[in-house]
Amino acid sequence: MSPNIHPAAPHPLPAFITAPGETDYLMIAMAVLLIAAILAVGVVFFRLHTLPERMAHKSQKLQFEIVAVLGLLALFTHVHLFWVAGLLLALIDLPDFSGLFGRMAHALERIAGTAPRRGGSSSTEPPDSPDSRETPADREPELHGGRKESTHA
Repeated sequence: MSPNIHPAAPHPLPAFITAPGETDYLMIAMAVLLIAAILAVGVVFFRLHTLPERMAHKSQKLQFEIVAVLGLLALFTHVHLFWVAGLLLALIDLPDFSGLFGRMAHALERIAGTAPRRGGSSSTEPPDSPDSRETPADREPELHGGRKESTHA
């Protein structure tokens, strides 16, 4: 600093006051700290925003896609209800109905004697064969090891 200090100024000046024309290191440090803080808050915001999507990543594909769409809607519309709905959906394990419905459809096709709609039937006989139109009573001997049980005691 210059040797001529104003008489109203305190004589021991703090270290953060710089003389005219000198580099203000405190301002540079605060600018770097501000940029780092903004980046850190942005990273935390986006990590928190993608939390439902990361949680649903382990679940089924359809559930993951619904949660991802809800997250994008929440991000672009700023409607927080979409994010909450995505979080709740990610927390719930939805049962896999596709396998159950597929087995039910296959069983109904076998009972009706029609060809499967999608390729790959597990039975080796064609659907128009006479054996495929059997009733459960006709197949009863097969169920008991190929012999009929006697009904008299």
